[in-house]
Amino acid sequence: MPVKRSTLIKKLDKVFSQYIRLKDADHAGYVNCFTCGVTKNWREVDAGHFQSRGKYATRWHEDNVKPQCKRCNGFRGGEQYQFALNLGTDLADDLVVLSNQPARFTNDELLEKIKHYQQEVKKLL
Repeated sequence: MPVKRSTLIKKLDKVFSQYIRLKDADHAGYVNCFTCGVTKNWREVDAGHFQSRGKYATRWHEDNVKPQCKRCNGFRGGEQYQFALNLGTDLADDLVVLSNQPARFTNDELLEKIKHYQQEVKKLL
């Protein structure tokens, strides 16, 4: 029985989030919030999106997703202005344009991304 697309998306979201939060963490597992700079364990932060997760062209784009504390990502709505400043004008503008492009990944492409990020997470743990 083929795997449901929604199941693949959920699995990719999970492993991609782990990767984003781990890749900038120090040897002890601590990472800085991209928008406010507070230091937390990678397990205590979110993978915050500059452009919404609903925009599939940038949903799993590494430049669009950074470690964010729960305060910035949740209670402060992602701190979009500070996020854009920290990205830099050119990159922020490019991500906005890219996010508005139609994108639909096949199940095979999703599986490929899952495998890639599982390998990356394994290297970081």
